[in-house]
Formats: sequence, structure tokens, C-alpha cells
Amino acid sequence: MYGKDVIIGVVDNGIWPESPSFNDDGMTEIPAKWKGICQEARYFSTRLRAEDPDFPITVNSARDTDGHGTHVASTAADNFVDNISFFDYAPGTARGVAPRARLAVYKVLWSGSASSDILAGINQAMADGVDVLSISLSNRNTNLYKNPLAIASFGATQKGILVSLSAGNRGPSFATLRSRIPWAVVVASWAVDRWFAETLTMGNGKTITGRNTFPARAAVRSLPLIYNETLSACNSTELLAEAPDDSIITCNVTIENGSFLFLMQDLPESNVRTAVIIADDLSIFRSTPFPRPGVVITPAQAQEVINYTSSNSAARVTIDFQETVLGTKPRAAPALSDDSSRGPARSYQGIMKPGILASGVLVLATYNPYNSGPRIGKNIYDLLSGTSVACPHTSGVTALLKAAHPEWSPAAIQSSMMTTANPLDNTKKPIREVDNTLATTLGIGSGLVDPNGALDPGLIYDASQQDLVNLVCSMNFTRKQTQTITRSNYNFSTPSSKLNYPSFIALYNFQQNGMTLTQRFPRTVTNVGEGAATYKVTIEVPENMTIRIRFVIGFILILASDMVRSIGSRQQASTQ
Repeated sequence: MYGKDVIIGVVDNGIWPESPSFNDDGMTEIPAKWKGICQEARYFSTRLRAEDPDFPITVNSARDTDGHGTHVASTAADNFVDNISFFDYAPGTARGVAPRARLAVYKVLWSGSASSDILAGINQAMADGVDVLSISLSNRNTNLYKNPLAIASFGATQKGILVSLSAGNRGPSFATLRSRIPWAVVVASWAVDRWFAETLTMGNGKTITGRNTFPARAAVRSLPLIYNETLSACNSTELLAEAPDDSIITCNVTIENGSFLFLMQDLPESNVRTAVIIADDLSIFRSTPFPRPGVVITPAQAQEVINYTSSNSAARVTIDFQETVLGTKPRAAPALSDDSSRGPARSYQGIMKPGILASGVLVLATYNPYNSGPRIGKNIYDLLSGTSVACPHTSGVTALLKAAHPEWSPAAIQSSMMTTANPLDNTKKPIREVDNTLATTLGIGSGLVDPNGALDPGLIYDASQQDLVNLVCSMNFTRKQTQTITRSNYNFSTPSSKLNYPSFIALYNFQQNGMTLTQRFPRTVTNVGEGAATYKVTIEVPENMTIRIRFVIGFILILASDMVRSIGSRQQASTQ
């Protein structure tokens, strides 16, 4: 069904509607449930302009001026377009996760934003009849009752709308999730099993797969390779000038005062043909600005180059460009992106966030063709990285599930994605970070989202709006603060932090070091499979813990965790 006629509301910084990815081929009539307008996307800047009448808004419309909103919308639900690539990298057919879903775009971001404009945009999306909300925005306010995303997304769940939010790009440190919302899907980002590569072939026949997205073909054939430790910092035009003309210089930007950015600026001013760049800055491997041909390799790979040049006074290399490598080499996937924010969330730690992992490194989608970036002519497809582009993948999956199971609640859809997510990479081993250390659930949540698995999850953890109200009531807010979030009259007399959520997190503090503690997690599961079924429980028990599970008739599962833990340098434990 490809999400047929499910309406995805994208709240971002607008759209570039002329892209071929937003063509109407294969689309049917506008769904009757749609209550909005279709002539143009909506935009919201009233409060921003009121606060600062001189605020610079160059294009006062819903048009996207930097490409972010267009890329996000395209990732969620663009139509099929053949023969797309990023300057011959990643060639193929472009399509969104749910190519038969509808897009409703609401521009609330300019070069700044106002909370009330964000609220107005989300409220308009709900009034227009969207089924899913994709919000790749961040708000620094950790008080949920002051956070427009928390308030608006709570209202969305009242209308049966599941909200996807980006986790943020403040990783890799612990607790870098600022204000992520307990009742929304919070999405982390991973590096895919696709590598934009250049192959470095040395004169001794050995090859190294490196990194570059130089947007053109280049002829680098059997040129002299220079490795000189004195010159290897490559941090000035004076140093580069000492290298022989038409050579390939080896630059090590991991040493003091080394800079990949400055190197890219200085290389065109030199007489060297290109460079082999030794780098350990992981951000280079999720970015696209390569204005010069060359190849980026890791310090571990560099040892081969150093050994070769040290033993050969006439060392030469060949570099092949514009290669797209798929599979488990040079790195297994998914790999948790280094910049993806880690939990637990500062706004509320009792619900484990992020909840799910989706593709968010060098994702190819349509873009503003007039924005700055790698350009040879006018390219309307670009590679972006970050949880902003991971978020719409989950929004697209939500549209697929909504089309297949329109009766499912937001909690049921979120549960189906989380309980069927895959915690293993494509080598069948636990997901690791891009630096090859083992990732934790505070980074990847339940694991990589699996759309096909989520269609038939078997058991789900459902929750009503009253359950969410009970959760808010347990947060020690005043009645006014609680009502700021709920915005309706509910029963506030049954506070409970035991939300029927498809994961749990046990939190401890250092004052409890050496104590024997018990925490209980009641859960209710509902069978949404066809007919009766038998399910078996397996447990992976963390060190210094015991876990006991008890079942109660009526599909109620109670998880009782008797935890015996000597707390040292780590502040919390979590298990799923």
C-alpha cells in the first residue's frame, strides 16, 4: 500500500515543491478527511515578527530557502524518481519511505523561531487532519510544561496522531537528550551499509578504501606519493609549498593544529595534485564538503601508507573516485552515529529515550537546488546527516503502519516499531558505534526500525490518553503546569509513572551504592496477531542483577525486577 492516502504533516522550514520527487504520478484523489488547503503550504512567523519587527525574513512564504525541510519531507514520502544520484554517488531510484502517502507542510522555522509559531503550526496540522507528524526540531527547554513540542505532541496523541521527533545531534556523551518527549517517538541516527569511497592503490599492489565525495571525476594515476613527517601537518600554504609539484602529499590532521577544513582551503593554493588525509574526526565521515580530489583514511589505515613510503623512495599511488560501496565492509551497519544524542532525557528520565534507530548519515533526498554546497551545475539531490533526517524515516514507517492498521492507536504503532526493532547489525552482532565500541540502549533504543516486522508484531503494549495523563500527574507539577500539557479536563486523581511502554529503564543514584534494591515494572500486552498464539520469554540479565517475571491471566504481564547492584562509576542500568 506504500502508505496510500495517509497524510504526513511535516513541521520544518518549508518545501521546494518543484522537485520531481513531489510529482503526482500514481496518486489518487485527495482524501476526503483532508480539511486543509492544497494550493500552497502554510507558514507561521507572526510571533517571531512581533517580537522583532526587524528580524530578517528574506522569503516570507512556505518556500524552503536552505533545503532542510525539503529533504525531510522527501525522505518521508517522496514519489518514485529514476536515475538519481549525488554526482554519481549512490545511483538508483529515489523514493520516500511511504511514496503513496500525502505531504502537508508547515513552515515554522526561519533563521530563528518562536515557540508560539511552532505551536500554531502543529495545531494547524492537527486541524487540517494529518495522520502523522514529523518534527525534526529541537527545543532546549527541559520543563515539559514550557516546551511547545511536548505540549503540542500531547494534543496530537489525543487526536490519534503519532509524533516523531529527532533525538538531537549532541552526542556521543551520556544524557545529551535535552527535552525529548515521553509520548512521542524519539529517533536516533545510524550510519548505513553504504560507503562513498575512493580506492587508494599503492605501487606494491595493496589497496585501501577511503572516504571522499568529490563531485566530479578526477585523473589520479601513478603519481608520486610523499610522506614527510615535517610537512605532514599540512596546516599552512608554506608547508604545502615545500611538497614537490604534481605529487600526492600525505597530510595528518590528527596532530596538533591539524585541520581538515583549513586543508581543504589551502590545497587549491598549492602545486600538489591532491592529498591522502589521515583523520580520526568522525564528523568528516558524515559530511560532503570535499572541494578537492583526495582520500580520507583512518590512522590505522595510514600505517600501510607510511610503511610503503618508508620502504620505497619512488612510491606511487593511483586513486579511483566516485565509488559507492555496499555491504559489511569497511564497517558493519547499522552503526550508531557519533553525534546522535544519548539518553536518558533530561526532561524526564523515567521513560527510556531514544526509542528507535533510523538511517541518518548521508541520506540522499531532494533539496533546494539553489542552496550552497557541492555544485557542478544545478544538482537537486543532496546528502544530509543528523537525527533530522532519521526522524522522517520513522514518520514514513508510521504512515505504512497507519495504512495497514488504521485502528491502531499511537501507542500501538510505537510499540510495534520498538518490539520488532533489530538490535543486531548486518553481521548478526550487537550494534556498535561508528568508532567500533559497543552501542548501548541509551543510544540505539530498541534498535533498528523494521517496517515489515512492525506490520505483524504479535504483542503490543498499548496505552490510553488517560494513561499519559496519569504519567504527567506523577511528575510533581502543579495543577496549572499539568493542565498546560494536557489542555483538557481529565481525571487527575490517579498519578502513575508505570506507563505501559515497550521498554523500561531502572535509575539509581550514587547514594544507593552497595544497597540491594527492587524495582517493579508492570506491563499489559495485547495480542494483535491472528488467533491464539504462544509466546516465550527470554531474558539477558545485566551483571549484578536478578530478574524475575510473573504472569497474570488475562494477557497481563508483570515484570518484577529484583536488582542487586553495587553501584560504582555508572549511574544507571537499563534492560529491555
